[in-house]
Amino acid sequence: MKVYTGGGDKGQTSLFSGERVAKHNVRIDAYGDLDELSSLLGAIAALLPPGEAELGQDLITAQRHLFSAGAWLATTPGATVEKHLQPFAEVEAKELESRIDALSAQLPELRTFIVPGGAPAAAWAHVGRTVCRRAERKLTLLMEAEKRQDDPRLMAIQVYLNRLSDYLFVAARYLNKVLGQGDTPVKG
Repeated sequence: MKVYTGGGDKGQTSLFSGERVAKHNVRIDAYGDLDELSSLLGAIAALLPPGEAELGQDLITAQRHLFSAGAWLATTPGATVEKHLQPFAEVEAKELESRIDALSAQLPELRTFIVPGGAPAAAWAHVGRTVCRRAERKLTLLMEAEKRQDDPRLMAIQVYLNRLSDYLFVAARYLNKVLGQGDTPVKG
């Protein structure tokens, strides 16, 4: 099977539900950000220090959730293929909250803004956090453009992205601590 088809050479691409749309379509932009974020999570996982298997599993789980969310975004509302999609509910965000709490319990209380950076894995977690926030913004743009602000599936994805950005912030702080970097306050 060839990786290239040439089907997108004229600036159009196919949605999961079969329609062809411009590659700059807000829907493509929204799930493209999820794909970028998933790739960043893979890069962070590759940089994790030994002994951080649980953090690595968190990242793989998040990549799987992002793939599922992307499938929803790549499907036109009401398309028959929706029945094949994995449901996306707020339970995924709740799972992230418990992981945020577990990591936060191992960190000193944050009393100031911090500069993103530190050890490579932590720095990339900060980059992932910002890409996650962008993905959230694009999702809300899509929801507004399609007048779907009350769609429970998209709302669950929005909540998940909000929690994932929080998780990545805490994970960056945790990684800096584990790797001996600590937080760098904005004001020194």
